[in-house]
Amino acid sequence: MHGHHHRHAPQRKHHERPARRRRGGPRRRDLLPVRHADGRLLDRRAGTAHFRARPVFDDAFLMMPPTFQRQRGAVVIMVAVALLLLLSVVGLVLDGGLAYMVKARLNAAVDSAAVAGARAVTSGNTQEQQIASAQAAVDHFFAANISDGYLMSKPRITSKTVQFDRGTVIVDVSAEAPMAVSLMGVLGFTEMAPAAHAQTIRRDLDMAFVVDTSGSLYSQRASVRAAAKSFLNKFNVSQDRVGLVHFAYGAEVDTPIRTSARGFDRSAMFGQINAYNFTGSTAAVEGMWQARNQLNGITEKNRSVLRVIVFFSDGVPNSLGAILPFKAFASPCSSIAGVVDNGRNGLYRLDESEQSALIGCNVLDTEGNVLVKNLPGGYNAHDPASVANDPSKHEFQIVTNTPRVVTSTFSSTNISRAARNLPEAIAAQAREEGIFVFTLGMGDDLKKTTDGEIGENVLKCMANVADGPARCYNPAKPVGMYCYAATEADLTPCFSRLASAILRISK
Repeated sequence: MHGHHHRHAPQRKHHERPARRRRGGPRRRDLLPVRHADGRLLDRRAGTAHFRARPVFDDAFLMMPPTFQRQRGAVVIMVAVALLLLLSVVGLVLDGGLAYMVKARLNAAVDSAAVAGARAVTSGNTQEQQIASAQAAVDHFFAANISDGYLMSKPRITSKTVQFDRGTVIVDVSAEAPMAVSLMGVLGFTEMAPAAHAQTIRRDLDMAFVVDTSGSLYSQRASVRAAAKSFLNKFNVSQDRVGLVHFAYGAEVDTPIRTSARGFDRSAMFGQINAYNFTGSTAAVEGMWQARNQLNGITEKNRSVLRVIVFFSDGVPNSLGAILPFKAFASPCSSIAGVVDNGRNGLYRLDESEQSALIGCNVLDTEGNVLVKNLPGGYNAHDPASVANDPSKHEFQIVTNTPRVVTSTFSSTNISRAARNLPEAIAAQAREEGIFVFTLGMGDDLKKTTDGEIGENVLKCMANVADGPARCYNPAKPVGMYCYAATEADLTPCFSRLASAILRISK
């Protein structure tokens, strides 16, 4: 009997689970729900026909919720805006910095141009010539201080005007420097145009110019003449008032200052300077007295805003004018004002710079005996003889304890000290009246010691400068300037410095 052998499936252990067959096609969990056109979600139970397959390139982005996807888009926009703002800020810093540097240079250029114009207005005999000279100087100094293409800019003067208002000259200069922008172009800007304006007001001027023509300057006479004329060239012949004085033994007013009309005759002054004879002593007090008298001779309503004395000398003052009390047998001379020097020579004429003795009024006789009783108490050279010996009637004192002690004894020492005290006193009084005093000294004598002090101390005190003796410096009063010319070659530059200082005050 044939037995039938049946092939039986292997027995499965009771704890094993049957393996599931993986069917082809997408599994249900890999399907995305599909919505109706109106947004309603189809029923998953309705079958796979209502689902679409999930893409096989599934990544983290697709796993993000829709809210995160929208935020990422917003971040991109914000970054773009931030980059735009950053470029704008960088552009502002870069272009703004360049514009600031251009404006700083532009300011300096218009300032120097306006000052140069005010100085150049002195050239020319008519207003038309003076305006043309000023405008030419404006152009020259502007171009010298900012070049075309400076930091990619194109500087140019937009306006330049010169106005005359009685004795005042007003110079206005305006300029701009257009420049292309770089990164600021993202904001729509194409260029920046830094601008600047400057105004120089050259105030009206009344000036007394005093020149020492004593004998010690004889060998330098050509340089003194040239420097004095160069100095006068720096002032306006139609606007500035100028008076010319020179002194040696006495003082002479060569050209009186105009008391009403403005301007001065420069050509006439040149002729007078050329005719100077350099001889005699140094009566500085007479030159200062005449200078102050010239300025104060202008009525207050006609005076200029700026009033100046410019005083040039090469040595220490050694002479003074006075009405001296002669002894009885020479009494007619007691009513005559004259000049005496520290050698007790004289009397010389008060109103003449060259040696011209007053006949019969010698202070010493042929044997050297003194014919004068004493020095007067006050400076009386320009006072009536009726008050010659009344100190209370005099503005300045000869016999005094300050700054240098002077007694009434008619001695060389007292004459020397009084000759130094008096120009300082007149200068101090001039400052009380609002007058600036500028002094210029030349030569070795000013650096030497005389009677225990440096010779140039007098000129420093007259100018009221900070580096002068402390006893005479008063910053609350008009502060002038002192310039020392060691040699003839330094003389013209010193006069130029004084002229520049006067112009600075007038701005």
